[in-house]
Amino acid sequence: MKEKHYEVAIVGGGISGAALLYELARYTDINSIALIEKYGGLATLNSKGTANSQTVHCGDIETNYTFEKASKVRRTAAMVVKYGIQHDLQGKYMFDGQKMAIGVGDSEVEYIKKRYEEFKPLYPYIEFYDKEELAKIEPKIIYDKNGNQRSENVVGMGVKSGVYTTVDFGAFTSTLVDNAKKEGKECDVYLNSEVTDINQVGDKFYITTKNGLSISADFVVVNAGAHSLFLAHRMGYGLNFGCLPMAGSFYLTKQKLLNGKVYMVQNPKLPFAALHGDPDILADGCTRFGPTALAMPKLERYHGTYRSFMDFCKTLNFDGDIVKIFYDLLKDSEIRNYVLRNFMFEVPYFNKKLFVKDARKIVPSLEVSDIYYARGFGGVRPQVLNKTEKKLMLGEASINTGKGIIFNMTPSPGATSCLGNAERDVKEVCKFLNKNFNEEKFNQELVDQD
Repeated sequence: MKEKHYEVAIVGGGISGAALLYELARYTDINSIALIEKYGGLATLNSKGTANSQTVHCGDIETNYTFEKASKVRRTAAMVVKYGIQHDLQGKYMFDGQKMAIGVGDSEVEYIKKRYEEFKPLYPYIEFYDKEELAKIEPKIIYDKNGNQRSENVVGMGVKSGVYTTVDFGAFTSTLVDNAKKEGKECDVYLNSEVTDINQVGDKFYITTKNGLSISADFVVVNAGAHSLFLAHRMGYGLNFGCLPMAGSFYLTKQKLLNGKVYMVQNPKLPFAALHGDPDILADGCTRFGPTALAMPKLERYHGTYRSFMDFCKTLNFDGDIVKIFYDLLKDSEIRNYVLRNFMFEVPYFNKKLFVKDARKIVPSLEVSDIYYARGFGGVRPQVLNKTEKKLMLGEASINTGKGIIFNMTPSPGATSCLGNAERDVKEVCKFLNKNFNEEKFNQELVDQD
């Protein structure tokens, strides 16, 4: 097969890869771009609507975000919303609605009160809700199965309407690719093309795929989730990192229990999202509770178990430093109990009973018969282990080699940050290739100017 050369090749057809394709096509003078995807469609893994909470994570109700992180995420989340408005996706793939973070019990109540005052300047639309107000706008939070108010004090901070809270990120992925192709550039999408190797010869990168594609590029960006680190290791990069894949599962209710998104206060010791309830836009608004958090020895949840396990073994990069990281995590009793409990959430018979006990913190009237395990829902998020600092890294990790190839690992909120992360990479690509980035047009269309 004759080799096809591109200025830029993107590995991974999830929302991060699609966002980069779109920005390169619309805001730069780069004329040839390839998007290479392992499976037969776009957004089949973590960007798929059933694999994430469908939430625009802008930092207003995510209690594990510092003020600094919230400020950054707020900017990138606004890009997703502005893109959706620009392309008339409101009510189709992007929805406004009610959302809040709640504090249950005296210590959490004080925490929410303090956080509300701290974050109000950053999010002027945020409101504070006492127990009486919550009983009106989210009654299931307050009343038990007998119709009595729960005994604990409960408060919340959030918004009732007028803010876009929910996105079908899988559908967004397809629109990004479609709109990139409208720019008149060479934007080729290769599906069913699993990348097995990337080799650099001189100033060109040669990409090897299982189906025999012959592609080269001047610059490569790998947005392939946990497989980004797998491919980095094959090229000798990121050897100070290991990957711990974390799988998240969900439970669906048989009816609409909540009017909007309800998030709980995050335990600061735990690097994973606290349980929350969301109206699922792909399940007629029925409430979806989750996610659970289970370390899983595979890079992909529902594909090729043996192959994915072998890839995990290589990407974990196991040695004494990894043992030290695991030991430091598990010596804390709260983390140990959390790990065991989340394991039990996956065990038939016990799982629903245990899960309901936790979910009752949000909906005290919830019964085991109200929920069912959402088979096929959830995905795998790559949590990066830093062997140099001997700790679990939180948030996104990126390996910019400075040699024309970037490897991105994007755990939550990767979908919300897709356009912001793409902006960062576009600037790196243009600088390396001596190309132009139309920042004025980019800011005008995608950046909130307030």
